[in-house]
Amino acid sequence: MVVYALVLAAVVATLKYVEYRFMVKSLSTEVYIGVVAALFTGVGVWMGSKLIAAKKVVHVLPDPVVDDQAIRSSGLSARELEVLQLMAEGLSNQEIADKLFISLPTVKSHSSSLYAKLEVKRRTEAVHKAKSLRVIA
Repeated sequence: MVVYALVLAAVVATLKYVEYRFMVKSLSTEVYIGVVAALFTGVGVWMGSKLIAAKKVVHVLPDPVVDDQAIRSSGLSARELEVLQLMAEGLSNQEIADKLFISLPTVKSHSSSLYAKLEVKRRTEAVHKAKSLRVIA
């Protein structure tokens, strides 16, 4: 904060000096405008570099690990796992059917089967339980 105050004080002092010289008519108008433009450009570049130099901290979360043993012990088929993964991505039953090239009743059948195997009643419970068991990422 003190550095900014000192820089601005130096800019004001320089401008007053140039203004005094202008009033005395020893400098032309173009020189006065050029000095003012150069000072503001310099201060702008300096302040911009300070703002850009602010360090950004990026936290990298570890990738969730899928446990192959948990998948085998869950008893879910490969297609049920696909349906469950697409549920976790937020797709509707119709979108899942379109993506997997199967009918809507087939998606509902797979959903019911995986609900029974995971012992849940809703899709959100299924996704939550599957993630906690590390069946899906």
